[in-house]
Amino acid sequence: MTETTLARAQAGDGEAFRELIEPYRSELLAHCYRILGSFHDAEDVLQEVMLAAWRGIGQFDGRALRAWLYRITTNRCLNYLRAGRTEPMTSSDPWWLEPYPDALLDDVARGPEARYDARESIALSFVAGLQHLPPQQRAVLVLRDVLGFPAAEAAGILGTTPAAVNSALIRARAGIRRNRDPHDVPLPKSPAEAAIVDGFVDAFQRLDVDSLMALLTDDARLTMPPEPLEHRGPLAIAGFLRDTHLSGPALKLVPTRANNQPGLVLYLLDPTTPVWRASGLIVLTLRGDRICALTRFGNLGLLACFGFPRTLPRD
Repeated sequence: MTETTLARAQAGDGEAFRELIEPYRSELLAHCYRILGSFHDAEDVLQEVMLAAWRGIGQFDGRALRAWLYRITTNRCLNYLRAGRTEPMTSSDPWWLEPYPDALLDDVARGPEARYDARESIALSFVAGLQHLPPQQRAVLVLRDVLGFPAAEAAGILGTTPAAVNSALIRARAGIRRNRDPHDVPLPKSPAEAAIVDGFVDAFQRLDVDSLMALLTDDARLTMPPEPLEHRGPLAIAGFLRDTHLSGPALKLVPTRANNQPGLVLYLLDPTTPVWRASGLIVLTLRGDRICALTRFGNLGLLACFGFPRTLPRD
């Protein structure tokens, strides 16, 4: 940030304002997503943030632009939560949970106090776990343990004291579980990850129950936000996939990525027209050389965020 660019933005130059803000847009969107758990909600709140920043840039003192933007963003997220969801969770995953397109992920500068690496901090299981925390604790944990802001800086963002931040952080850490070892997850886009995904696609498309079960950990689970249904264990999961698709139309799985995890867009063959119709998005969570969780999202409106159409021409 240069003083000249800031002065132009404060004088009402929209292009200068965009020049100041654009480098932070991706990380601010991810910040909204972690706190809200919904990609669409995160996009909506970020638009409010941009408008608030534009209106407030004239009062910005020119110091710590990133922290200033995080203060606006965090408080907009907290206000959104206070005015929004009151419905209880009906399963271990929040019903509003949505996937995050990998194409929008960006490297974020993390302070030395960050406890989560880039992969773990956007994983579906972590984002889902955050949603079980009270909003203030959620924000504190993200600011301190994901982004690595010092306690004093996090307190400034939240408009509270370092002592209050540290107290909330202790409670937040006690309330969220790190339920996987980041070193026990294949590297994104690695041959090891690809082998697991290819095996799943092959077994699923052939509806080979035995092969599907062999790819799942003993404690694997299948969830389908916003539906409250859960299937736990290889037998239950493989049985659900078999019963759901065995007597139905042919299917196609197209690879994608969400939350730094492998994903698959599910298309079903339309028996009346020569097209494949989208049926949902499956995100796979891996542990070692097997799959420990499948999260199936049926909201077809999400597909556009991942660059997929609702129909594909039949091969």
